[in-house]
Amino acid sequence: MNYDVIVLGSGPGGYVTAIRASQLGLKTAVVEKESLGGICLNWGCIPTKALLKSAQVFDYINHASDFGIEVSGVNADFPNIIKRSRDVADGMSKGIDYLLKKNKVDVLNGHGKVLKGNKISVVLDGKNSAYSAKHIIIATGARSRQLPNLPQDGKKVIGYRDALSLSQAPKKMVIVGSGAIGVEFAYFYNAMGVDVTVVEYMSNIVPVEDVDISKQLQRSFKKSGIKIMTNSSVESVDIKGSGCKVSIKTSKGEENLDCDVVLSAVGISANIENIGLEDVGIKTENGKIIVDEYYNTNISGYYAIGDVLPTQALAHVASAEGIICVEKIAGHNPEKIDYNNVPGCTYTSPEIASVGMTEAQAKEKGYEVKVGKFPFSASGKASAAGHKDGFVKVVFDAKYGEWLGCHMIGYNVTEMIAEAVVARKLETTGEEILKAIHPHPTMSEAVMEAVAAAYDEVIHI
Repeated sequence: MNYDVIVLGSGPGGYVTAIRASQLGLKTAVVEKESLGGICLNWGCIPTKALLKSAQVFDYINHASDFGIEVSGVNADFPNIIKRSRDVADGMSKGIDYLLKKNKVDVLNGHGKVLKGNKISVVLDGKNSAYSAKHIIIATGARSRQLPNLPQDGKKVIGYRDALSLSQAPKKMVIVGSGAIGVEFAYFYNAMGVDVTVVEYMSNIVPVEDVDISKQLQRSFKKSGIKIMTNSSVESVDIKGSGCKVSIKTSKGEENLDCDVVLSAVGISANIENIGLEDVGIKTENGKIIVDEYYNTNISGYYAIGDVLPTQALAHVASAEGIICVEKIAGHNPEKIDYNNVPGCTYTSPEIASVGMTEAQAKEKGYEVKVGKFPFSASGKASAAGHKDGFVKVVFDAKYGEWLGCHMIGYNVTEMIAEAVVARKLETTGEEILKAIHPHPTMSEAVMEAVAAAYDEVIHI
């Protein structure tokens, strides 16, 4: 069967790309070997947020007395929490099925492999079907990265996928890596009563964030009882006994920890194997597909988007890349992505949200900066909500007022970062943010207050 566009993979990059292609009048199909929505909807973004919400509710109940409410006899039903997470993911996957049908996108179930001559094969239950398309877009995503000294067996040494579906909560867990995946699971399992230790190779947890954000999260985690080991690396895990014996190299020497489960959260690897790249001649480098600014590979008619690229491995990035890719195919002239203005969100507690340069990065690039911070401890809304941990930090170019970066940690800040993204897109200055009236009392007015601090006009601290 002939198509204008075939998308290989139905994650947030793939299904969005397919729907936009169909909206543009292109006959479109999407290939999926497992569940519609890919890892994000089924084993990543969505089910983890469901787990984190359960943890947050349990945490609220355990601290109900802080709000003048007495509650007794509360227990976390771990299997039902996991079940709710899976139900949420299944519901979202069914929603993608509806959207694809609504937009007249064909779903080709099976393992897809690109072939020469703008063709693709799809294998399901041993049966091989061939399809052709003028344009083939690779959106196969990524999986949990496996380290040679930390092989995952799915029982004692697990990846994020296993962590979403454990039958019962372990007593002790060691989490290797403190990126978004690591710290989100650290919060969840700690809230479930698990003794959690986070091991991070770098000097700060969430190492890609501004150092002030990292320090605040470390303080908040320690207050919650999560143990943090920075400048440390897991050398080996002995799983011969009933549990795990974890050998950790630290700056002070070697340390051994006993636990029930080790969660490897050391990043992801792109799914570029066994999909025909070598047969077609599509170039890769360091485990990623090489593309131009409109996502063309080196072979005409073949494109790639999302986690298979060396761009930020984020759902919203994959979606944006796919839309731009098919709009260019359809003859439009879409604006290229500014990868320096992509927001990153981490849904631990407290939440983290950031965009643009950290203070250190801005100084390294030679900017003279104005920096402002506003703590949520000075926010009336945060005090009333019982969430005073955290702050908003802004970084401006002192000479022209350009908003170089915004970094937040606190309750619900992932819902606040869009103001900074849009303002930076519109080249808004610090003075303009400062003079834009923000509503009171809200968490979001902390953005304006932080800008006021940068410009020496702050009133409430």
